[in-house]
Amino acid sequence: MEFSVSRKIIVALIILAAISIYITFTFNSCLVSNISNRVPKWRRTSVVNEIPLIHYTSSVRVVSLLEGNETDLSPKYKLFKEQGLRPERQLPEALIIGVKKGGTRALLEFIRIHPDVRAAGSEVHFFDKNYHKGFQWYREHMPPTLEGQLTIEKTPSYFITKEAPRRVHMMNLSTKLLVVVRDPVTRAISDYTQAVSKKPDMKSFENLVFINGTVGSIVDTSWGPIKLGLYYKYLTRWLKFFPLSQLLFISGERLIQDPAIELKRVQDFLGLKKVVTEKHFYFNSTKGFPCLFKSEGHSAPHCLGKTKGRSHPYVDPLVLQRLRDFYRPFNMRFYQMTGINFGWP
Repeated sequence: MEFSVSRKIIVALIILAAISIYITFTFNSCLVSNISNRVPKWRRTSVVNEIPLIHYTSSVRVVSLLEGNETDLSPKYKLFKEQGLRPERQLPEALIIGVKKGGTRALLEFIRIHPDVRAAGSEVHFFDKNYHKGFQWYREHMPPTLEGQLTIEKTPSYFITKEAPRRVHMMNLSTKLLVVVRDPVTRAISDYTQAVSKKPDMKSFENLVFINGTVGSIVDTSWGPIKLGLYYKYLTRWLKFFPLSQLLFISGERLIQDPAIELKRVQDFLGLKKVVTEKHFYFNSTKGFPCLFKSEGHSAPHCLGKTKGRSHPYVDPLVLQRLRDFYRPFNMRFYQMTGINFGWP
């Protein structure tokens, strides 16, 4: 009798367990179905079908630089996004051609936050080192753009490359050229600072500046950092192919002290709406350099890399004065050619 009762209890428990499992399974199935119906349809499409949408969205993404004031942005961008138009790579309409250690990277980073500007991230070196690869190769190294967006590329060595003016002219005789110039003495020291960071066993700046390493001797104009500061010489080549009106000269000093003023000039020159203003910048006292509250690819405050704003080595004041005296007549000639007095000592 006891065995019969125990057997009945076991059977009852099995039946109750089966009922519990059925109820749990039915409830979870309904819950999953309900959640699935609430998920947007694009979440349920195949990964293969999502790839073009993600690609196009990434390419045409427009980040508001005006703190939510959407009415200040061209309405065509919303239309482009809605239509999912495919951007295409174009040859650049504007080039930042120089000068090395003048502030070209800063200029590129500052102007590329404009929604109408797309820029190649790295220096392509097409017109100096890769010209033999052809314009199609060059085009492939440009970022995708939409109609109405401006493509820009930066390679500072173009300014001093003898063949570059003719080659750029062959690409597009209407190309707009931006040249960031800086006090040639300071620029030379900055150039040396970069070089010595890569090769610590270099001779001192003073030894390299003069032919025999003494202050009273002749300045060595064959040394790259000194030679590059003869701006008038290189500008002469460019003016053989382009009118002065197609070149904009940006002060490297002012670009650091008041970037908004220089960016206003750049936007006017490129025919862009004045979107980049003083509210996009803040001054980093540690680096001694202006930084961006927002930049392309960064929603948070962003400064240029650690290689920018390096501390310069100490240079004998007598050497500095000797170099200023050397550059003064060449600077005056450059001022006359550009019609701008940059105020270098």
